[in-house]
Amino acid sequence: MIKNEKIKAAEVHLTGVDGEDLGIVATSEALARKLKVDLVCTSLMSSPPPCRLIRAGAAKQEAQQERKREQKPKLKEIRLTPKIEAHDYETKKQQAERMLKSGHSVWLVVRIQGKEGPQAKELLEELTKDLSAAGRRKTGIQLSGKQAAVQVDPI
Repeated sequence: MIKNEKIKAAEVHLTGVDGEDLGIVATSEALARKLKVDLVCTSLMSSPPPCRLIRAGAAKQEAQQERKREQKPKLKEIRLTPKIEAHDYETKKQQAERMLKSGHSVWLVVRIQGKEGPQAKELLEELTKDLSAAGRRKTGIQLSGKQAAVQVDPI
């Protein structure tokens, strides 16, 4: 995204702050219209390049949002134990919901000691059921050695 004085074209196709078409204007004139606005070039592929006027500082916010959208979703891990208390369960559930709503997948892992396998499986089934509004299971519950795990993807 090129802004203000960095735009080298002699003429630009200008769009106003509210989206109104202002036609083809000299770049110097477009810059002179500055009333707490930035001139932003949206594409350099055409001649004259399309530019628009944006509130001052909004271009930076827009670039940050664009970068956020470009980020790939991550796989986040949440660890639990089969003997979890109600308050801790709610906290972990809220964390998982937050991650799913932000677009990340969640890997729920329950650490197992001894004969806690059935408890761990039951806990994961209950948690995936509670998270069904924010995400759906990608994998079945996997019991292996010292842990039980399931992956939940956002809806």
